[in-house]
Amino acid sequence: MGFIYEGLIKAFQLLFDGNPETWSAVYITLCVSTLSIFFTILIGAPLGFILGYCRFKGRDTLRMITDTLLSFPTVVIGLLVYSLVSRQGPLGEFGLLFTLPGIAIGQVMLGMPIVVAMVANAVENADSGMKETLLTLGADKFQLLRATLWEVRYHLMLAGVAAYGRIVSEIGISMMVGGNIKWHTRTITTAIALETGKGEFAMGIALGVVLLIIAFGVNFSVAKLKRRAGQ
Repeated sequence: MGFIYEGLIKAFQLLFDGNPETWSAVYITLCVSTLSIFFTILIGAPLGFILGYCRFKGRDTLRMITDTLLSFPTVVIGLLVYSLVSRQGPLGEFGLLFTLPGIAIGQVMLGMPIVVAMVANAVENADSGMKETLLTLGADKFQLLRATLWEVRYHLMLAGVAAYGRIVSEIGISMMVGGNIKWHTRTITTAIALETGKGEFAMGIALGVVLLIIAFGVNFSVAKLKRRAGQ
């Protein structure tokens, strides 16, 4: 147990002393995760709304595919994105391999099913009485659409927070597509795996503490949004 105690002491020293290698991984993680969640919501929220609001042929099949993708392994997504952005892949000419935008592509693929599924479910379960009341009062389709969007606003934020929690803690995509390059693509999770493998427990614990703080913030936000959504 002694090495764990020593590791904790050194970990907090690294954090409070502003160790550049430690905070570089934190900064890179926040940058790529923010980029990823922006495009995840930008693309996933409209798709989820359409899937939950509209009725069309093949809708149930799309819902089943979306639900299946919720448990898609990150290493498989990493392999898929790697094959797309590698030099021999269809996107190889853009030089996305071992870059933050390359990682973001994979993380968007990881987070999008969460946003699509949660938004679609929220729209489906929106207050049916509200819709009937608005139609009775003569509301047109645009007004009904706007009212439904307002009704599920907290569910949309909840979907974004849940997707962010999944994105910020993944390792497979960051490792395979980013290459774990120091100062460039090394994220918190890949740095923890590397430093622990090298026996540098202090660095791993320091980054683990930061990741736990982020996870706590995500869970706290989820709890708040769930209470708001239940109002």
